[in-house]
Amino acid sequence: MHADCYAGVMSGTSLDGVDAVIADFSPAAGGVCATLGAVHLAFPPALHDELSALQKPGHDEIARGARAANALADIYAQAIAEAIEDAGLRADDVTAAGVHGQTVRHRPDEGYSVQINNAARVAELSGVTVVADFRSRDVAAGGQGAPLVPAFHRALFGDDGTHRVIVNIGGIANITDLPADGAVRGFDTGPGNALIDLWHARHRGGACDVEGAWARSGHVDAQLLARLASDPFFAAAPPKSTGRDLFNAGWLDAALNGATLAPRDVQATLTALTARTIADAVRTHAPRATDVIVAGGGAHNATLVEMLAAELVPRQLRTSTALGVDVEHVEALAFAWLARRALAREAGNLAAATGARGPRVLGAIHWGRVHA
Repeated sequence: MHADCYAGVMSGTSLDGVDAVIADFSPAAGGVCATLGAVHLAFPPALHDELSALQKPGHDEIARGARAANALADIYAQAIAEAIEDAGLRADDVTAAGVHGQTVRHRPDEGYSVQINNAARVAELSGVTVVADFRSRDVAAGGQGAPLVPAFHRALFGDDGTHRVIVNIGGIANITDLPADGAVRGFDTGPGNALIDLWHARHRGGACDVEGAWARSGHVDAQLLARLASDPFFAAAPPKSTGRDLFNAGWLDAALNGATLAPRDVQATLTALTARTIADAVRTHAPRATDVIVAGGGAHNATLVEMLAAELVPRQLRTSTALGVDVEHVEALAFAWLARRALAREAGNLAAATGARGPRVLGAIHWGRVHA
């Protein structure tokens, strides 16, 4: 077994599939960790549609959720196996895998956040110890259960000489404020890709607006943008987190209120909404930041990144790739790091980000193969 190798597995609110990495945390890796292997597996269309449907109440959802959890577990285990192969390792070389699960309900105000997963099945199929259910302990301690990546962002991207903000743009966007000195904070800013992808799928089909080309062909409608940005969530003080429970098709349709805009103009406006609300969060809560690092799938949306850069002038904007970490790997690496923290009985949350009463060890452990 390699002394300090962990897998990290993430499937986020974009519902685009599973990212898995193998991270080496040993001193030989240099820095916090090195990525030894990585893989992305898209969701089969039927599973994608079922996960989307499970975001809201429906018929027989307990059984449907259990079946979806089993299907997810199969893909998670496959992703772990393929990432291990990509790293040139064996399952026995990996100490554990941090597997976040697929969020379908996020209601910390009611004391729960649900991530579909069957971690025991992942451990059984992969032969690797699995750490899962990361959010529950933070919620039990009065926190939001999200975002959980700020503590990892601090470890990976913190710079004593630079006030830096990390922006993760998945289905939901979040920021981590990393001052050169002072407390680290993080919170969800609102929709990332979720509404952009939803509108694109409704009018053009396909998973996403590739590189923001459709949005680029439209014009931002100032009145619609103002109406969208007036939702109370955006002005609420952190700590705060959100999901598709709020920012969904019903929310968007209510905001459109029968508006007769060209679909491409709505797409441009939704893209501007993501850029504007992220930038507003930076301006309000990290006004002295000079360096903004973007990660997540939204980093591939050139139109969105250009809008965000324009909003944040004169701050420098670049992707995590410029710091040596692929934009698609940051969150998966975070859950490898969180699994490592769990096995060491070290806190994984950042109370200033989640609002929990204090630091907590996160995750439930499902042991891998037993060696006689």
